[in-house]
Amino acid sequence: MPSNHNLLQQLFGFSAFREGQKEAVDSLLSGHSTLAIFPTGSGKSLCYQFVATQLPHLTLVVSPLLALMKDQLEFLHSKGIAAASIDSTLTPEQNKQVMNDVRSGQCKILMVSVERFKNERFRQFIESVQVSMLVVDEAHCISEWGHNFRPDYLKLPAYQKELNIPLVLLLTATATKKVKDDMSARFDIAPANIIQTGFYRPNLDLRVRPVLEPNKNHALLEEIRKQQGAGIVYVTLQKSAEEVAQFLQQQGFAAKAYHAGLDSDVRQCIQQDFMHNKLQVVVATIAFGMGIDKSDIRFVIHYDLPKSIENYSQEIGRGGRDGKPANCTVLANLDGLVTIENFVYGDTPDESAIQRVIDDIKSQAPDEKNSAVQNDRSIHGDSNLFQWETQINSLSGASNIRQLPLKTLLVQLELANVIRPLYAYFAEYKFRFISDKAAILSMFSEERARFLDAVFTHSNMKKVWGVVDFDSIYQHYGAERSRVVAALEYLHEHNDIELASRLITDVYRVNDELLQDGNLSNQLAHYFAETERKEIRRIAALVSFFEQGTCLSHNLSAYFDDTQAPKACGHCSVCEGDVATLSYSSPISKPDSEKVLEAMTALKMHLSGKFEATITPSIYCRFLTGMTMPLFSRLKIRQVKGFGSFEHCRYADVLKQVNANSCR
Repeated sequence: MPSNHNLLQQLFGFSAFREGQKEAVDSLLSGHSTLAIFPTGSGKSLCYQFVATQLPHLTLVVSPLLALMKDQLEFLHSKGIAAASIDSTLTPEQNKQVMNDVRSGQCKILMVSVERFKNERFRQFIESVQVSMLVVDEAHCISEWGHNFRPDYLKLPAYQKELNIPLVLLLTATATKKVKDDMSARFDIAPANIIQTGFYRPNLDLRVRPVLEPNKNHALLEEIRKQQGAGIVYVTLQKSAEEVAQFLQQQGFAAKAYHAGLDSDVRQCIQQDFMHNKLQVVVATIAFGMGIDKSDIRFVIHYDLPKSIENYSQEIGRGGRDGKPANCTVLANLDGLVTIENFVYGDTPDESAIQRVIDDIKSQAPDEKNSAVQNDRSIHGDSNLFQWETQINSLSGASNIRQLPLKTLLVQLELANVIRPLYAYFAEYKFRFISDKAAILSMFSEERARFLDAVFTHSNMKKVWGVVDFDSIYQHYGAERSRVVAALEYLHEHNDIELASRLITDVYRVNDELLQDGNLSNQLAHYFAETERKEIRRIAALVSFFEQGTCLSHNLSAYFDDTQAPKACGHCSVCEGDVATLSYSSPISKPDSEKVLEAMTALKMHLSGKFEATITPSIYCRFLTGMTMPLFSRLKIRQVKGFGSFEHCRYADVLKQVNANSCR
């Protein structure tokens, strides 16, 4: 048999493994689940790509971003390795082809997002396939101690056990000791199988430049004019990205803004222009960079403070991947802290809002006297089970919880075994004719033509589009929803109709006995409060890091549990004698008690008769600090006098005044 080095040459064209890759590959091929912690851009993906070719069955890769999947698939296909993804961009036929290729053993690597496991059809499919290895990319997402925590990742250890996958590989670039211990414990990875290479990158020059807000643009120009080549400027807000990009364009730079508010094709075009050096500068929110494999980024500038040390590390890690020097500069002051902190507070739901979600689940509990329901329950073998259907948009509005924390709440209910996802479906399908209706019907046999005519007749046709009425079709023709959807998909594929679907409805199975726990909302509220405290501590650690009097490179490595970095790199701003002291451009304003009371009264009057629940202190605080929440959008709260009037004040200071006024 050829050696691993020979196989590496044959399959990938590389003459040798990079540091850490060989150790990870050997560990996996010896049958040991492994955690690999390598710096950004140091070839983590090759570990699973190589091992997958040596395993008997499928390698299942969970990746958080479509862009990452597509890049890795492109690379694998270029090496002749059969790999595919199941994602939202596939047509039903492509989806079917991928599943056939996996079942036949033709496809060796399958990439999915973690959300794909919510789909019962996918779970049934993957249960029917033998899987040799589960790979979790960006594995720090599983740890509640880590940054970018994604609640759905918490369910991966359970999926591994259910699918009986013998081998796991966790990949990340950023893991503190606590996160490392958390990840390895969840997947039973022994300390000997944690492969961590040195975190320190000698070609990155780290600099902290204290700059007051009015001087930011001038400082940014100075920094960019020092650089040769392309770079990224990171900002916190989408609005800032647009403004800073426009400023740089006016100064003659080829610059563009990049953020989640842009259409995906616009974002794709910006990425391509940057990759091909048509753009020198991309001014971006954190949405930019994941999956960008440009090796010659010469500078990374943080126009605003990053969200955390972990985010800072990932973002500067995109510079200098070719091994040549790259400058990483933070234009630092404390002004942005209020914004970052308020984002954290804005995502913490009230206990009363959590209770509204629990009540929504309870509202769909069936009537015990209903014999059909009793029969349904007996089929499932447990009289404590029933089904709950929900749409995330409408539940977010009804509960007044933003979508990301709401998804976190649903995962916490899953982990507590209160709910279990069954499947999801589109609540609404609509179509418009491309071919003539009569011509479509004439192409089919008599029974099929009658069926399609019933579908068309029992759809609510507006001027051009018709909304499919599944209940009416079933009553008049007896056709199940699945048959109707399959027929519409077929006509869409053959260009006879244009089909659109929206409003995903998630269906869960509910354990009524656990749902009735009177302490449930309190336990969940405690979980969110603890998460909030962790995030606020993370922000304080970030400021402390930038103001340290010892080597930035050494301290950054030490934060990620790398003790091998030199005590002094000799080329960071601290080593060169510039220790940063950060300050506010102007003192943080304190909320005026009378003005707070006036704004609270205006909100109370506006909500009178429109919002029956209690207006909690956090609702008042979010109104006063100008945060968004579903209630505010629904009831046009932004128009109420006082909205956002204390957006530059600390949330804690505003809360203090709200509580004082509530007691008056």
